[in-house]
Amino acid sequence: MSKVKSYLSFIKFSHTIFAMPFALIGFFLAIFENTSVIPGWHTKVFPPAFDWSSLGIKLILVILCMVFARSAAMAFNRYLDRHFDAKNPRTAVREIPAGVITPKNALTFTIVSCILFIASTWFINSICFYLSPVALAVVLGYSYTKRFTPLCHLILGLGLSLAPIGAYLAVTGEFALLPILFSIAVIFWVSGFDIIYALQDEEFDKSNQLYSIPAWLGKGKALLVSEFFHLLSAGAVVYAGVYGHFSWLYWIGVLVFIGMLTYQHSVVKPNDLRRVNLAFMTANGIASVVFAIFVIADLFINKF
Repeated sequence: MSKVKSYLSFIKFSHTIFAMPFALIGFFLAIFENTSVIPGWHTKVFPPAFDWSSLGIKLILVILCMVFARSAAMAFNRYLDRHFDAKNPRTAVREIPAGVITPKNALTFTIVSCILFIASTWFINSICFYLSPVALAVVLGYSYTKRFTPLCHLILGLGLSLAPIGAYLAVTGEFALLPILFSIAVIFWVSGFDIIYALQDEEFDKSNQLYSIPAWLGKGKALLVSEFFHLLSAGAVVYAGVYGHFSWLYWIGVLVFIGMLTYQHSVVKPNDLRRVNLAFMTANGIASVVFAIFVIADLFINKF
């Protein structure tokens, strides 16, 4: 059990709360956006390919894909950054520099997670299987970006933004604009809060030739960039609501989501980083979970 806890801590399993709700949005959106009405009966039916038992299996596979892809990405990031983590007082307690998990085991864990991710996509459909190496290239490639560009935050956002698109593809096998709008929201939402989190390492990044928005622009301007990204994220969920003809339930979720974005900027200041973790974990966890609950509830009530 202690080993299990160590690995769950190693991959920060609790952070799955950020992208998983958006994967569920993409999944249920794919189901309910493809219903049709029997003329004269006002009864909604699903396409023949939508069998509830197969959808249940696909939901499990989507969740497994999320877990495996994110586990691979986090483990690889910890493996690649182990020397930097050992030098940074904030991260020296992490499992590899602390000697709890060896670099070899971390790399093995990454490879096994990648294999399980690809295997899971094979059971979903062909397009997800063929695109699985692309998804892995994005989520694993992020770990290198801090070595050459301050735009690394956007690459992290891009990695997590694959959740709603991937889940939608798992059900329909096709791309559509609405899940892409949710993915755009995720890109800028994640990029914005990752900038806030990176404020803690501004000086360390500068002294070790690592790139980040705070190291590049300083704390004050970095927070302005974060606010701009969050404004774009808010715009994306608003446009998605208009485009998707959602009802009042969706808009309650939007208010909560935007409220949490606003809250985190109210508690983090350039000269006061004491509540960064509150902004990072609590506010964003509430934002994603509550938003997803209202979006999915809207789909169930108004499209079923």
